[in-house]
Amino acid sequence: MLKGVRITNIVFILLGTAIFGFGLVNFNMQNNLAEGGFTGITLLLFFLFKIDPSYSNLVLNIPLFFIGWKLLGRVAFIYTILGTVGLSLFLWVFQRFPINFHLENDMTLVALFAGVFIGVGLGIIFRFGGTTGGVDIIARLVNKYVGWNMGRTMFMFDFGVIALSLITYLDFREAMYTLVAVFVAARVIDVMQEGAYTARGATIISKENDKIAERILKEMDRGVTILKGQGSFSKQDTNVLYCVVGKNEVFRLKQAVTSIDPHAFVAFTTVHDVLGEGFTLDENKMPLQR
Repeated sequence: MLKGVRITNIVFILLGTAIFGFGLVNFNMQNNLAEGGFTGITLLLFFLFKIDPSYSNLVLNIPLFFIGWKLLGRVAFIYTILGTVGLSLFLWVFQRFPINFHLENDMTLVALFAGVFIGVGLGIIFRFGGTTGGVDIIARLVNKYVGWNMGRTMFMFDFGVIALSLITYLDFREAMYTLVAVFVAARVIDVMQEGAYTARGATIISKENDKIAERILKEMDRGVTILKGQGSFSKQDTNVLYCVVGKNEVFRLKQAVTSIDPHAFVAFTTVHDVLGEGFTLDENKMPLQR
């Protein structure tokens, strides 16, 4: 195995491509819905010329591999090839063994399920370092030589593909359901990227910082970081406590703080993903099984 390439990442990237391919075949292709990016181009070629997306996906991406391999780095390049080939493989398989959910009379469900499957699939692929090639490579090239940020390039490309699909084979009803599916997929990808587990970050300002920090450490077994601050009105230096707790521990933290200092200032923020002891590592710095 090449240095930096992990078996776990390979397994999950292949799982992501399987979920992505399943949704694309059984919801988008069966119900005449479009998609953005290179995937949208493969669907365009399928609906107009009956070209199998499993083949066109590879043909469209191979030239980009030769152009963009230096930009990706060795490990990311391997994961990208894996994601692209895996998607083509599963598109081929699911077209030969499709499942008809008979949802043609409920396009709302079709759009929602298309968005969820594509979002979950891509979210897993992205989370484990892979891509499915296509627009990601183009966006990196444009960023390097033109200076546009990747989000702008990807948005313009997706918009162009969906607009072209509307001109050629989509009617307005299908186009609107396509936009629903794309929106749902984008939100699901965000959740997958940020992590479904959310914690709370607490910022605490009090004259009893030492006592509060000690109680949090002893009673809740959570670490506390002391930050240096200054009051904008008083101009006095003060210590600010910061700690991260699980959602189910917020009430206990409030009790711990107010029992010592009822006038303490406490502000909570949402933390979408947490790495480290007490969340992903135990006290021996070993990974926790979630």
